[in-house]
Amino acid sequence: MANRRIGKAYIQEHIWHAAAYGLGILILFILAGLYGYEGAIANMSYGLVIIFFFGGVYTVYDFVRYKKKCLKLEEIVCKEGARESSLPSVDNLKEAIYQEIISAGEEEMRQMVTEYDEKKRDMADYYTMWIHQIKTPIAAMHLLLEDVHEAGVSPVGKQAEEELFKIEQYAEMALHYARLDSLSSDLAFKKIELHEVVKQAVRKYAVLFIGSGLSFSMEDFSCKAVTDEKWMSFVIEQILSNAIKYTKKGGISIYGANEEGEKQAGIVTYIVIEDTGIGICKEDLPRIFERGFTGYNGRMDKKSTGIGLYLCSQIMGRLNHTIRVKSKEKEGTKILLGFQQEL
Repeated sequence: MANRRIGKAYIQEHIWHAAAYGLGILILFILAGLYGYEGAIANMSYGLVIIFFFGGVYTVYDFVRYKKKCLKLEEIVCKEGARESSLPSVDNLKEAIYQEIISAGEEEMRQMVTEYDEKKRDMADYYTMWIHQIKTPIAAMHLLLEDVHEAGVSPVGKQAEEELFKIEQYAEMALHYARLDSLSSDLAFKKIELHEVVKQAVRKYAVLFIGSGLSFSMEDFSCKAVTDEKWMSFVIEQILSNAIKYTKKGGISIYGANEEGEKQAGIVTYIVIEDTGIGICKEDLPRIFERGFTGYNGRMDKKSTGIGLYLCSQIMGRLNHTIRVKSKEKEGTKILLGFQQEL
C-alpha cells in the first residue's frame, strides 16, 4: 500500500518530465519523416533503444532514492505526530514537509502559551500573598493610632489615619486586580438591596469624608439586584474614592435615578454617584475605562494609576451590570450604575 502511494506521488511529480521527453522524440520522428532523411529513422531507432535503456536504469535508481526519502520522512512524522492532527494526509514529499513545519510551529506555540500561563499564575499568587502579608502591619498601625487617639486627638494623628486608610485601599485594589482573571470562580450571586451596600461603603469612607470637609447627601431609594456583594462593594468604594480625590470643594451626592441620570424616588434601576469636582475633559471621556489611561487629570495629579475605572468597568460587565459616565470639565462628574430590572 505504501509502495503504491509513493509510486503515485513519484509519477505525479515526474509526469511532466516524461511528457516533455516523449514529445521531443515524437517531433524528431515527424521531422525525419517529412524531410525523408536517408537512414535517419533507423539511426534514431538505435539511439532510442540506447536512450530508453539508460533512461530506464536512471528512472529505477531515482525511484528507489525517492522511496527511501518518503519512507524516512513518514517515520519522522509518525514519531513526532503521534498526536491527532487536522492536517491533510501525506500525498507527496512537499506536503509532508509542509505538515512537519506546521506541526513544529504548533508545538512551539503550545509551549510558549503554557510558559506564559505559568508565569502569570505565579505572579498572581505572589501579589495575593504580598497583599495578605501587608495587611498585618496595616492592622498593627491602626491599633497604634487608636492608642494615640486615646492619649489625645491631634491633626497629625488624623492625617496619619487618613493616609493609612488610603494605603489599605490601594492594597485592596491590587488584590482585586490580581484576582480579575479568576473573577468567574470567585462570584457568589444573590439578591441584595444595593442601598445597604452603598451605605456600608459610605461608612467605610467616613474618615476621608470628614478629613476632606466636603458636604455629603444620600437620597432614599430602593434598588434590588442579583449580584455579588463583595465585588459590587469594591466598585462603589472605588467610585467614592475617585470622587473624594478629585473634588476640592462642594460635595458628593448619591441618589436613585432613571436611565438619563435624573433623580427618581422609590424603586430604581440606576444609582448615581455625583460630585462637584474638576470633571473630565471631553476628549478623555471615550477612553476612561481603558487600562492604564490617566488622561489630563491623571497627568496633572501625578498619582493616578488608570486602574480604578478599568477595574470597575470589567467587574460591572462580568456581573451583567452597566456603568456610564457623564462629566463636564470644571463642573463635576456623574457615575451611573445600571442594574437589570427584576423580572
